[in-house]
Amino acid sequence: MAPSPNVYDAEPIPQAARAEIDRLLNSGDLFRYTAPEDAPVALLEREFAAYMGSKYALAVASCSAALFLSIKALGLPRDARILIPAFTFAAVPSAVVHAECRPVLVEVGDNYRIDMDNFRARLDDDIDAVLISHMRGHTSDMDAIMALCDARNIPVIEDAAHSLGTTWRGRKIGTIGRVGCFSFQSYKLVNAGEGGILITDDADLVARAVIMSGAYEHNWKKHPVLQDAFARWQNRLPLYNTRMNNLSAAVIRPQIAEIDRRVRDGRRNHDHVAARLNGSPWIDVPDALPGEERAPDSLQFNLLGMDDAQVRAFAAAAGARGVSVQVFGLSTDNARAFWNWKFLGPQPDLPKTRRMLSRACDTRLPARLQQRDLDFIADALLGAAAQTMAGQGEALAFGT
Repeated sequence: MAPSPNVYDAEPIPQAARAEIDRLLNSGDLFRYTAPEDAPVALLEREFAAYMGSKYALAVASCSAALFLSIKALGLPRDARILIPAFTFAAVPSAVVHAECRPVLVEVGDNYRIDMDNFRARLDDDIDAVLISHMRGHTSDMDAIMALCDARNIPVIEDAAHSLGTTWRGRKIGTIGRVGCFSFQSYKLVNAGEGGILITDDADLVARAVIMSGAYEHNWKKHPVLQDAFARWQNRLPLYNTRMNNLSAAVIRPQIAEIDRRVRDGRRNHDHVAARLNGSPWIDVPDALPGEERAPDSLQFNLLGMDDAQVRAFAAAAGARGVSVQVFGLSTDNARAFWNWKFLGPQPDLPKTRRMLSRACDTRLPARLQQRDLDFIADALLGAAAQTMAGQGEALAFGT
């Protein structure tokens, strides 16, 4: 049997980063505000904003920090209610809580996107902001969401941690709402181990975020934002010190040129495996929405016609064949299952999301995989489904 593909290692950091890292190590100049101008973090902000077509960018310690600062920079009152999808990572409601606001969970359908009927019902006069997680790169109907929010003057934050390179009707995800937040954690399209960035066209919002990120005294002058926007807020906002350091920026910058290629490779890999899996009566990979062009680095699919025991048997069979499968809703501690977010206190049940999570599977599918790796993964998943459902009609046709 061929060895299982390694789906956990990231792509090598481009060689172009090495000289800059050596320069920084030799100088010890790791703090973003030491240099009078053109520090690596400042250059990253400039280059990332240009790539995204945004006016401003602020690089910080993580996407969670970017979400937290975005919420604080909106100037929302304590206990403001922020609508978020119930299918997201626990760090998203945690950022809301950290910002002293209250998450309000909205249902998510079998296609992993926001249930728009439930969204309309929950978008009442007590909602102060909306935070859209494009979870695992699956984009909800942004036209409908923005129309509803704009009509009520409700600001939208985009959690695009999984969606760098995804577009919605030709617009880059992260540029549609008031502010977009991205991750540079190791399992994301651009890898710095940790790190995040927010982008916006709102000068006042980014000025507030810059100061709160830790631009104390007059360090904000090293950011290319209207100076009067900063002057309004100096010494009026707390400093949370969530800055990015120069080493992280040096690792990230040369990867910006790799984004488009990684998006193409990731989409090709995803679509190849998805097409094969959709030939099984037991597996469904939901289609993208019209107008959505994803940038996937993982694969999500739903198991059909299986009970809980069979779903667990499928995951075990896939693992035995060399492919790790996570079922979001069938573990006691999965950070993407909303009922495990005990820090939120009692929450209303969300039957659509709960049902989806109990059959939704997740497996890594990085852009660097080759054809033989993709077919290994597809064969393992199809074989696991056939093994699990042996004797259930058509399943034996897929058994190996």
